[in-house]
Amino acid sequence: MNRGKTSTRVLFGLAALLALLPLGIESKSMLILLTQIFLYAVFAMSYDILLGYTGIISFGHAMFFGIGAYTTGIWMSKWEASLLSLWLALVTSVILTGLVSYVIGALSLRLKSHYYAMLTLAFAGLFFVLAEKWRSLTKGNDGFTFPIPDVLRDRTALYWLALVFLLVSFWLLRRFTESPVGKVLQAIRENEQRTESLGYDVLRYKIIASIVAGVMAGMSGVMYALTLRFVNTAVFSTNVTLDALLMTIIGGVGTLYGGFIGAALILLAHTLLTDLAGVHWIFERWMIFFGGVYILAVMFFPQGIMGTIRQWRQKKKQATKLAGQPE
Repeated sequence: MNRGKTSTRVLFGLAALLALLPLGIESKSMLILLTQIFLYAVFAMSYDILLGYTGIISFGHAMFFGIGAYTTGIWMSKWEASLLSLWLALVTSVILTGLVSYVIGALSLRLKSHYYAMLTLAFAGLFFVLAEKWRSLTKGNDGFTFPIPDVLRDRTALYWLALVFLLVSFWLLRRFTESPVGKVLQAIRENEQRTESLGYDVLRYKIIASIVAGVMAGMSGVMYALTLRFVNTAVFSTNVTLDALLMTIIGGVGTLYGGFIGAALILLAHTLLTDLAGVHWIFERWMIFFGGVYILAVMFFPQGIMGTIRQWRQKKKQATKLAGQPE
């Protein structure tokens, strides 16, 4: 109980610190970077619902991210850039990502995990081709810019919106994973056959996980589009899904906290290594160094940073119990 209260206090303290951070930062680029960390953290958390809590591997998670981004861009460019349009874009994104994730889940989740992974990759490819060919709506690979509501043109206001989005999303996903449905999903991850033998409709629960993950990924896509005020077909690329996968693995699978840590580490490392390209030519090959960082993280934190910390705590707790037992 005390540990739970301590964890809650730490989270509140961190949230307060992040909320006050813009008051001491004058760099707009740093605010943009932190805003992107917040939205990518939610994207990684949504992927963690599939991989960490249900044991489902998806190579097409970017399709939901892209749907959210394009929905926002289209609403803002075709209609007035107001808070009402933003709200309608958010609602449209939730509906579309919910429907798409339900249909794909119902069609694909009956299959084995690796077949499902390949099918999601195929569906993501279909959305990518659709975005490229439907140029009258999406402008193809060139993409398009769009205005956003006046109140969000201030980077500080957008930062606070992204922070609130992160905190609310974390709270909702945490409640979901701790609910009876979340417990069944974790049972499916550990032993799907045994869970099914206990009378649970495994396919139904997997579809629920797919819908929750898809909707949250779409909402992070909405925030991504607002941050850049630009969208193109890159939001549907496999690299976007791989980013979510790496963030989840490095931060810690099945922790939710790991999504934030993984997003922060990857985006900070990417920014730092890109900036160092101006110092020496060798840093122009920043992907090599980035791969090295990933390899080191996996070597020293095989269960992710948060997963390894949790394992250390469990070992320490067991050692304390054993030390307290009479010989």
